[in-house]
Amino acid sequence: MNFNRILIPVACIALIVGAWRAYQWPGVALVASGLVMWILLHFTRILTVLKRAANRPVGSVASAVMLNAKLKKGVNLMHVIALTRSLGELQSVKDAQPEIFKWTDAGQSHVTCTFVGGKLSEWVLERPAPVEDAAE
Repeated sequence: MNFNRILIPVACIALIVGAWRAYQWPGVALVASGLVMWILLHFTRILTVLKRAANRPVGSVASAVMLNAKLKKGVNLMHVIALTRSLGELQSVKDAQPEIFKWTDAGQSHVTCTFVGGKLSEWVLERPAPVEDAAE
């Protein structure tokens, strides 16, 4: 169960109630403005990440090997989009779990990431087979 969906709203309500008990309306105004600022910071980060990703082709990454090295289990899709600066190429059926995205670099190496519930559960780096030189 995802406790953040319950814990964050309960903590916000507790902060507002505590501010009311301590300072009445000025306390509520201070806590409410702090919560709005926190929401705006997250919204600004999301917009910045998506704006950078809009300028790149879907499913492209500078280096699939470096992406593979930077990935960690449990990070969300927005974090991976921020790392790659590109939206992933959807490999699974839209809105079905698990979601599978692929990022490919110029050398045709690619990283396939599987997200369950928006969190990275596994990823696989696949590199093309080396081509033998015809001059040999």
